[in-house]
Amino acid sequence: MLLTSCSGATVRRVIDRANARIPEHAHDWPVLSLFVIGGYTNHSALGERVISGPSAILYRAGAAHRNEVAAEGFEQIEIEFDPAWLGCGEQGVPVRRWIGGRVGAQVRGLVQQLGRDLPEEHLRAELRRFIQSAVRENNRGLPRWSGWVERRLRQDAGASVADLARDLGRHPSWLGTAYRLIRGEGIPETAARLRVERAAYLLRETALSPAEIAAEAGFCDQSHMHRTLRRVLGRTPSAVRGDRDDLRQAFGPAPAATRSPT
Repeated sequence: MLLTSCSGATVRRVIDRANARIPEHAHDWPVLSLFVIGGYTNHSALGERVISGPSAILYRAGAAHRNEVAAEGFEQIEIEFDPAWLGCGEQGVPVRRWIGGRVGAQVRGLVQQLGRDLPEEHLRAELRRFIQSAVRENNRGLPRWSGWVERRLRQDAGASVADLARDLGRHPSWLGTAYRLIRGEGIPETAARLRVERAAYLLRETALSPAEIAAEAGFCDQSHMHRTLRRVLGRTPSAVRGDRDDLRQAFGPAPAATRSPT
């Protein structure tokens, strides 16, 4: 879904259906992929990596990559840009990947901005600022306990920080601060994102009613789901349900390579 286009960049919302296989492909211009919701296994020159939280990947022009989408789909913002238009040149490596940390937090802010109609100069300035800041970051691996926290929240999005900290043998204030620094979002934000991921999948790929989806996704009621989707995605449940027309239809559960992805 095209969000905006100008002389040197194109910004799209790309939504992949659950369990899709996106075959290996590359782009004529560099592409910055910004995580929104969902999860996938990314295959690139950096190897294989499962991604399920705030993250960004910068591909040089011609850098091949492929994705295997997780069970509840994947949504990203893709920015394809002319390096001359951006004014900071191409990076020397084919792929850069950032997961969590300061860059993850910056991803969330940039995604919110891209949901609005940005003037070309504003888009260029924000994109340049993000890339220049990100390439200076030394992205470290995520500790095992942070993955354990997300798995627990997937099982029970209502689990409190105090409960999680007790099970980890840590103080709640330490856990809350450390998790935010490592993952680029707080524990309550992860819990909300996981509920939204489930709701978005059900809205896009099932015929369940909004009331049924709110209950299934762990919301108190439809109003709670509506507020949370607006906060996390900037869209209403009815708009998300309309996304079913924008799902990347060419790539369903079975591998396919007859068409090139956008």
